[in-house]
Amino acid sequence: MSITMSANQIPLHPSNQSLERTKINPPPVKSARSGPMADRIFGWLAKSAAVFTLCILIAILVSLTMGAWPAISKFGLGFLTSTTWDPVKLEFGGLVMIYGTLMTSLIALLIAVPVSFGIAVFLTELSPAWLKRPLGTAIELLAAIPSIVYGMWGLLVFSPILATYVQQPLQAAFKGVPFLGAFFSGPPVGIGILSAGIILAIMIIPFIAAVMRDVFEVTPTLLKESAYGLGATTWEVVTSVVLPYTKAGVIGGIMLGLGRAIGETMAVTFVIGNFNQLDSLSLFQAANSITSALANEFAEAGEGLHQASLMYLGLVLFFITFVVLGISKILLSQLKKNEGAKT
Repeated sequence: MSITMSANQIPLHPSNQSLERTKINPPPVKSARSGPMADRIFGWLAKSAAVFTLCILIAILVSLTMGAWPAISKFGLGFLTSTTWDPVKLEFGGLVMIYGTLMTSLIALLIAVPVSFGIAVFLTELSPAWLKRPLGTAIELLAAIPSIVYGMWGLLVFSPILATYVQQPLQAAFKGVPFLGAFFSGPPVGIGILSAGIILAIMIIPFIAAVMRDVFEVTPTLLKESAYGLGATTWEVVTSVVLPYTKAGVIGGIMLGLGRAIGETMAVTFVIGNFNQLDSLSLFQAANSITSALANEFAEAGEGLHQASLMYLGLVLFFITFVVLGISKILLSQLKKNEGAKT
């Protein structure tokens, strides 16, 4: 008796049965979470954010120009070279404020850049592992202190120290010297351009140091170890390997600090002296800046030429920040071109 079975009657192995069921009833295909429409919506939102920012910038520029137009039409470019600021006679010139803004920012950069560079080099090349994190955190916390606290500390604590231990000894040492003596003249009260510049330097050090530290850490370890292996010192590694590799980021950090210094208001208002005359070129001369003049006078300025002159100062400050940003962009593009030419 022979038993014959067709191919369809042969029992399937359990694994083959699961495969057969999969072929008959395939799993449902999950729809894609994102499609062409979602991608277009995302593109529109991103473009809208960029256009919105550009519109805000244009609106600020237009509003400043419209508010300052009475002063622009009356004083013209002579406003930038005049030292007269007399709200009673309605005669205004912004040279004192422009000079104070530029000088305090320059002093802040001259102090903050070397200190920030030293901090970044120490944290990336010299600091022991147990000190690197707490020291870096402490430096970054300086950026979280409100500017008015810096101003109060500068007026009540730092200015008397500067007057007693810096200004008076310098005045005694350079008394009678024709040119250098003028830089340290003035009443020894500790407020003025130098005091404001030092306070600004303390404020922008965390920003510049943080950027420098981050860009220094981007340098490939292989490059630095190779330089050390060839017998290079730490200074040679930093100047010959790290800085050439990260110079674009370093310049960006310096320009970030400069923009922060130019736009600072409250700390400068406390320690610069708020004096609208330029009697001498002394570093201890009480002066004024654009931001401190706006903070002190805008609330009390009446409608008309006084308010328009303050708006003119705001427009000048806008132009200064635009020039600083433009110079940084030019420097960065030039560095990229030089790097491309070398490669």
